[in-house]
Amino acid sequence: MKVLPDYPDIKVEITVDYALSDIVAQRYDAGVRLGDQVAKDMIAVPIGPSLRIAVVGSPEYFKHRPIPREPGDLAAHNCINLRLPTHGSLMQWDFEKDGHELKARVEGQWTFNSSVPILRAAVAGCGLGFLPEDMVAKEITEGSLVRVLEDWCQPFAGYHLYYPNRREHSSAFGVVVEALLYKR
Repeated sequence: MKVLPDYPDIKVEITVDYALSDIVAQRYDAGVRLGDQVAKDMIAVPIGPSLRIAVVGSPEYFKHRPIPREPGDLAAHNCINLRLPTHGSLMQWDFEKDGHELKARVEGQWTFNSSVPILRAAVAGCGLGFLPEDMVAKEITEGSLVRVLEDWCQPFAGYHLYYPNRREHSSAFGVVVEALLYKR
C-alpha cells in the first residue's frame, strides 16, 4: 500500500466487509471490489492487476484420486467450498477455456467463509481449493500444493476502487484516489 507523504491532514478509515455493502446508503466515500462486482452507475478505477484463480490440492490428496482434466471431473472430488456472506450461498467455481464459460457448483465436506482456512485445508489434504493464484504461489513452488485445471482458469478483472459519480469529491479524496491507482 502506498503512503500519502506530505498530507498529514488526510485521514483514511478502512472497513473490511465481505457483504458487498451499499457504499452510498452507508455514507462511504468509496469502496473496493473486484471489477465485475462494481455496479454500472459507479466510477471504477483499477487499483491492482488482473487476477487468476488456481484449483489446488495437496500431493497427499492426489495419491488416492485422479487429477481432474476438465471441470466436470470435479464431481468425483472433495471440493472445499466458500460461503459468500452477501447471499449466504456457496461460491460457484467459474471456468473458461477457448471462449467456453462454465460455472460449477461443487460438493465437499468442508465449507468456510474465508480463503485462509480453505488454503490450510487444501495443504492438509482435505480436498481441492479454488483460491487466488497469488495466495497459493508459494505453496505450489514449495510442492505442498499441486495446481490442476490451469488451462481452465483465465485472468479476470482485479480490484477496483469505485465511487458514485453523482457526488462532489474533496481534493483530499482525489489525492487518495491518485495514490491508489494501479499503474500498468
